[in-house]
Amino acid sequence: MKKSLSRRDVLKTLTLAAGAAIPMVSMAHHPFLPLPMPAESPYPLLDKPVTAITLGAGNRGNVYGDYAVEHPANIKIVGVAEPIVERREQYARKHNIAAKNCFTTWEEVFKQPKLADAIIISTPDRLHYGPCMKALQMGYDILLEKPISPSEQECRDILDLAKKTGRIVAVCHVLRYAPYFIKLRELMQSGTIGEVISIQHLEPIEHVHMSHSYVRGNWHNSRETTPIILAKSCHDMDILRWMLNKPARSVSAFGDLKWFRQENAPSGSTKRCTDGCAVENTCPYSALEIYHRQHQRLYVFDLPDDPKKKDDAILNYLRTTNYGRCVYRMDNDQPDHYVTNILFDKNVTASFSMEAFTSYAGRRTRVMGSMGDIEGDMTQLSWTDFRTGKKTGWSMTTDHHGGGDWRLMENWVQAVGRRDATLLTSTIDVSIESHIMCLMAEQSRLEKKVADVIM
Repeated sequence: MKKSLSRRDVLKTLTLAAGAAIPMVSMAHHPFLPLPMPAESPYPLLDKPVTAITLGAGNRGNVYGDYAVEHPANIKIVGVAEPIVERREQYARKHNIAAKNCFTTWEEVFKQPKLADAIIISTPDRLHYGPCMKALQMGYDILLEKPISPSEQECRDILDLAKKTGRIVAVCHVLRYAPYFIKLRELMQSGTIGEVISIQHLEPIEHVHMSHSYVRGNWHNSRETTPIILAKSCHDMDILRWMLNKPARSVSAFGDLKWFRQENAPSGSTKRCTDGCAVENTCPYSALEIYHRQHQRLYVFDLPDDPKKKDDAILNYLRTTNYGRCVYRMDNDQPDHYVTNILFDKNVTASFSMEAFTSYAGRRTRVMGSMGDIEGDMTQLSWTDFRTGKKTGWSMTTDHHGGGDWRLMENWVQAVGRRDATLLTSTIDVSIESHIMCLMAEQSRLEKKVADVIM
């Protein structure tokens, strides 16, 4: 086997490929400098591909599985567990999985002798703990979709067992692997802006995304799934902690469900958008407009391949599932606005705002330092040097999650194949702190008091 690469070497290679070696020049005379996705892997080929079983063949399971389709020399998906027949069969065809390795439930996988090197866990949030603990007990390495678990105790249980077994467990905090955030962290850690004093960070959910996922969708009820701060924004807590490289000490949070409530339902609206709603054609949350006319976010439906049958199938889903219900008449409880203040070590402060009512998505960040500041929106990054007044900027060419999804997959596959967890930045022992921060923020919001972050 070829010599293992350290995470330091890998990040250095990625950063150079992303444009960090370009001289710092004045924005007054030069356009934004390109910060593209690295074109080639910095890793040598593995001696043989890692084998993996996917638990949950929904959206995220397919994102990670598609990496295997494009990079068969690195990883081969040899099994799948998925209760929805259409999804299971489609996933099996895509990866040429033998019928004997196609399972309805995750429990069935672990009734077999060990079938692969690793397990990809992309089940619903509250179904992470059981398969993760069983996989660790059976000696599998793991790629674990965030959140680790909605329960603090379950998070700590998984961490303890991972340490005891010595298995590699990567948490899907994909923003750590995006060139944009790698560059932002480099600027903060290198002293480019002096000492970091404070951060403002915004996650604009975007109004239709909010209605789709957190009003009608799988995460509409926090008691049945996960509080929105953990489900949506453990990414953000994690990236703040990672970029600062300082532990959080305390948090205070405010927010509630203000708009998507029964009392705000317009006159003439109905229980479903398909029931002849009088305001459907002007409602920004019309299910008929979003799913049927514009064909947005259809990945939640298992639709026939025949285009002639697709529209009828969509309408049937809107008549029978939550996706067709009025957003003002759901049993949702997730806050639609949420602000969190965080005190990090060395008195560095951060304010984080998660907002549903935006026309745009893509995280926005401002970093204030003693010798400069930085502004970014995941498409552009701008640094102003207080000492010279010069501005330097970079523009991004990214895919979903800023290019982090497949970079995470590549690093995880290499870590498993080379038995070297240092190739990962999001191992469970470093990712768990963001979950504790989120859970303490939710405690603070509900109890209306400052909560300490105790690791």
